[in-house]
Amino acid sequence: MSEMTPAADARILIVDDEPFNVDLLDQELSYLGYRTQAAYNGQEALDAVAAAAPDLILLDVMMPVMDGFQVCRALKADPETALIPIVIMTALDGFEDRIKGIEAGADDFLTKPVNERELLARIRTCLRAKQAVDSKIVQMSKIQDHFEKFVPETVKRLVRSNPEAPELGVREQDISVLFLDISGYSRLCEVLEAAELNRTVERYFSAFLDVIHEAGGDISNTAGDALMVIFQNEARAHHAQVAVDTALRLFETTDRLNGQRAAESQSLAQSQALGESDVVPLGVHVGVNSGPAMVGSTRYEGRSGARWVFTANGRVINLAARLAGVAEDGHLVIGPETAARLGPGYELLEAGSRTLKNIAEPVVIHRVLKGPGEVVP
Repeated sequence: MSEMTPAADARILIVDDEPFNVDLLDQELSYLGYRTQAAYNGQEALDAVAAAAPDLILLDVMMPVMDGFQVCRALKADPETALIPIVIMTALDGFEDRIKGIEAGADDFLTKPVNERELLARIRTCLRAKQAVDSKIVQMSKIQDHFEKFVPETVKRLVRSNPEAPELGVREQDISVLFLDISGYSRLCEVLEAAELNRTVERYFSAFLDVIHEAGGDISNTAGDALMVIFQNEARAHHAQVAVDTALRLFETTDRLNGQRAAESQSLAQSQALGESDVVPLGVHVGVNSGPAMVGSTRYEGRSGARWVFTANGRVINLAARLAGVAEDGHLVIGPETAARLGPGYELLEAGSRTLKNIAEPVVIHRVLKGPGEVVP
């Protein structure tokens, strides 16, 4: 044996129907610092890979049950195993084997009887290539995970269902729209320092995001003190009820966070002997409306480039925003179509007919006082 190489902690699957060949390779590879596993026919090789994918496969050609070419083709045809390096071991005069191996997708070749220096060189080359590919995949996965945070759940579902041609174009769909505004935002800007205000809003909106995602809503738009959420489902009554239920949970979340902030502030004041500590609670008001809207991807062109957004447009969205505008702190106001879709268990208070800005006809609005098992404060 020549000079020992540092172990790369790589696992190599040896596939050969001759136990002597397997034992010989196992000894050489173990001495070089690699972990090994053996399979004695093609089907055993596929089963071993399915159980735990190795870092590299040394694959004999002539074997019972399934030969090496069949194994190679099967593994390279499967996206889950296609990137595993396969080194086909051929006879001294195996020119035709090399041609068939290339056609089957083999990454490299070894000539029998195996020369130790050549074995090490082939393994190192294949493992370096695999490591580079794996590193790039991990990097791309991290980038994808990062950008997915900014992608609406609806877009993710559409892409997963049809990766080649997702239906992202603008089309009419029946939706429910939720607009949430922070109450008295201008006053908060005056009484809180900018950094504290940003931390506070971020804390609340982060909690809101969890509630909205759990309900299957898509945040379509955000501003410093507001956000717009789209709910869509084949059942029209269902997404209207989900939107209202989500709004009620957002009120509960707001109350919970207000309580946490007050307790934290009081604890800090006591620890520093500052006496009573005043915390400005944050309040929200919400408007919900349902109906048909144009939903999908829209491309905005500017001199600096193009920007794609996934959003909704139409009267339904405009009315939802106006409903939020007339709602008072802690109130959930809904349009007539949403009210008509709610089932039993919701307590509504008709607030009369209102003339809203940029809405041609007066609108009968309702305030939601109670949902099934939940109460608006």
